[in-house]
Amino acid sequence: MKWFLLAALAALVSLAGAPRAEANFESPYTVVATVGMVTDIARHVAGERADVIGLMGSGVDPHLYKPTRSDIRRLMKADVVFYNGLLLEGKMTDSLIRAATAGKKVHAVTELLDEQYLLEPDEFDGLYDPHVWMDPSAWAKAVEAVRDKLIEFDPDGASAYRANAASYIEQVEALDAYAVRVLSSVPENQRVLVTAHDAFNYFGRRFGYEVVGIQGISTESEAGVQDVEELVDLLVERNISAVFVESTVSERNIKALIAGAKARGHTVVIGGELFSDAMGDDGTYEGTYIGMIDHNATVIARALGGDAPERGLNGALTE
Repeated sequence: MKWFLLAALAALVSLAGAPRAEANFESPYTVVATVGMVTDIARHVAGERADVIGLMGSGVDPHLYKPTRSDIRRLMKADVVFYNGLLLEGKMTDSLIRAATAGKKVHAVTELLDEQYLLEPDEFDGLYDPHVWMDPSAWAKAVEAVRDKLIEFDPDGASAYRANAASYIEQVEALDAYAVRVLSSVPENQRVLVTAHDAFNYFGRRFGYEVVGIQGISTESEAGVQDVEELVDLLVERNISAVFVESTVSERNIKALIAGAKARGHTVVIGGELFSDAMGDDGTYEGTYIGMIDHNATVIARALGGDAPERGLNGALTE
């Protein structure tokens, strides 16, 4: 299956890069994006020149997501399609290839990232960790990728796309600086982030945290009894007082950790719910990329003994 997906991905990249006739579209044109983090970029950069449709909303796990008939119709009617790439949306590969074959502009927003930057977990055996949005400094590259592809599609909008992208990147850079500040306020011996699955490795590398996920990179993997027992040992030995649940992953394994630590005489609490593979609800601050990472950084810092304002970088976090 791994090699099939790799071959399919290579075919998709080839189709995306193939020369095509000049775009012929009516304004506003239609952009379809897969996960919320990509949709957020597209909406900011495209502005009023495009109608942007996101396929996956809050609480949706992209590792397991299979496109519906309406999703496929949207992809086939789109002028431009953006997806994360790095096989995050593995079950959508066939649909993305179908759209590219039909002449749609299909682009991975991670295509500008240097392979030297990407993490290659042992259990992925040659594949990369797709959760790059957890590092705002890397996600700024995704903004540049969207900007460049929209300029390529719609040259008349170049100045608007450049201005919109520059404004958005400025917000992302401010977010990154805030996260560095509040997360570095946590005592060094407490900078251990225990979560439901390994979505936070880029986050950990960027902000200097040891990251431990009960499940692997993909939520398709399952945690065994031995995995849970080893993590209980870690919690007790390192005197870790808080663990975190995720909005798109079952709390079952986290609760097993807490119960196991309690049986050993060590109290562990849920430090909060983090956004990993999906943002918050539409129409909320946490339903934006900036709000999503602001929430995560603020909740982690406060739960692990750091100093962060209760309502985050912009004073907009939900109370």
